[in-house]
Amino acid sequence: VLCFSFCRTVRVWLKRDSGQYWPSIYHAMPSPCSCMSFNPETRRLSIGLDNGTISEFILSEDYNKMTLVKSYQAHQSRVMMILFVLEMEWVLSTGQDKHFTWHCSESGQRLGGYRTSASACGLQFDVETRHVFVGDHSGQVTILKLEQESCSLVTTFKGHTGGVTALCWDPIQRVLFSGSSDHSIIMWDIGGRKGTAIELQGHNDKVQSLSYAHHTRQLISCGADGGIVVWNMDVERQETPEWLDSDSCQKCDQPFFWNFKQMWDSKKIGLRQHHCRKCGKAVCGKCSSKRSSIPLMGFEFEVRVCDSCHESITDEERAPTATFHDSKHNIVHVHFDATRGWLLTSGTDKVIKVGPGGCSSS
Repeated sequence: VLCFSFCRTVRVWLKRDSGQYWPSIYHAMPSPCSCMSFNPETRRLSIGLDNGTISEFILSEDYNKMTLVKSYQAHQSRVMMILFVLEMEWVLSTGQDKHFTWHCSESGQRLGGYRTSASACGLQFDVETRHVFVGDHSGQVTILKLEQESCSLVTTFKGHTGGVTALCWDPIQRVLFSGSSDHSIIMWDIGGRKGTAIELQGHNDKVQSLSYAHHTRQLISCGADGGIVVWNMDVERQETPEWLDSDSCQKCDQPFFWNFKQMWDSKKIGLRQHHCRKCGKAVCGKCSSKRSSIPLMGFEFEVRVCDSCHESITDEERAPTATFHDSKHNIVHVHFDATRGWLLTSGTDKVIKVGPGGCSSS
């Protein structure tokens, strides 16, 4: 297990014969560490620092020594995310300086960069197409096409009301998952080119990390609420409808409070507008007094639906498509190791937990 601390240290913990983890390396850095990326095949460890530097180390075969290979100034301020791409020999990074950059991991040479609309906390790369996905604090996701020393903007899209806090890419199904401070996750159909966006609602606080189990098609999300949610993505999910605009309830025709003309003509007091999460119609509170979960639309918690939609939802349609686990602490990072079936989480409780995949507290 590799971990870093804001007190400028990097540590490597090895599992001993007793089953306990003990530190094998304790390395001091010149600046507080902000992120890291490790490649097990090459044992290359890339560490981002608060001062904008990326330092690269090679770990020995017995993981008892780390040797500095090179350092380069990638950003003008804190490095937010790092990805090492072995196939391209590239190191991708985002910084608090609102820049995405990529470097050659062999020479340390800067190959190019792109200015984002805000500082980015989400970074993913598709080797086949050389597309990089950058999610930033404005809630926008930017897709860039990288060449050896140039990049071009493919598109940008925005579906969150808060900043993007995490990205996860499934290269097989070619879908991108984005987590946000608005508590939601969106699954973007990139490969299908249909523009489909599926919303997942299962957290009560901001989503802070995402991991994907390809062999079981399960998405694992962790949040500031301490929750670990394991989503079954091997089901046919439905897109949430767009919210319709109306000056009066689309069920009983009662005017909403801004519709002064209809209020005057009908001599009725205007009502507050709501929306049914299943059909998207604008409705008043009286016509949407019921609540229901709609798991296939991503609503694992009960949400507002109009009375007619509530009657149409069957018990089978209410069957959950996710499992929930409480870690008791704010989780800032999750990683699933498919080869071992391990789930690793770290949080603000200063504890790293390693356990069987899908479990949160062991």
